[in-house]
Amino acid sequence: MPKIWEGELASRGSQFAVVVSRYNESITARLLEGALQTLEVAGVTEDAIHVAWVPGAWEIPLIAARFARSRGYAGVICLGAVIRGETTHDQYINQQVSESLGRLALEEDVPVGFGLLTCNSLEQAIQRAGGAVGNKGVECAEAVLRMADLISRLPSEAR
Repeated sequence: MPKIWEGELASRGSQFAVVVSRYNESITARLLEGALQTLEVAGVTEDAIHVAWVPGAWEIPLIAARFARSRGYAGVICLGAVIRGETTHDQYINQQVSESLGRLALEEDVPVGFGLLTCNSLEQAIQRAGGAVGNKGVECAEAVLRMADLISRLPSEAR
């Protein structure tokens, strides 16, 4: 029988950081609300959650890196909304932010949640921020909680 490792939606007294973009705030505030509710349900106390607002999605990786490198957080939840416009500007932002956050998680050995909506329209973003498609802030927080718990359960040689 194989040994199976899986993280739970548990905080184990840990602190969590949330980086949220102020650009498209009507959407990102809903993502933040979902993430905060998820952390609360998992038992994370209000004083163990640190939220940093940044101007836009482009700025998320820098602040996420500061949180991750501090070693004071079990995970970093990153929330933003980039909505396609008339140019391809959104594609450059989405690509760079996703690459930076993925690299950060691997380099710092800290779960970094990717809650960046990359939508073609405002309607799509609304549906993913508490609408018919759910709330990606909730999903991002759940993933970070599970990954932080999983990492804490792994034997030291597997970390």
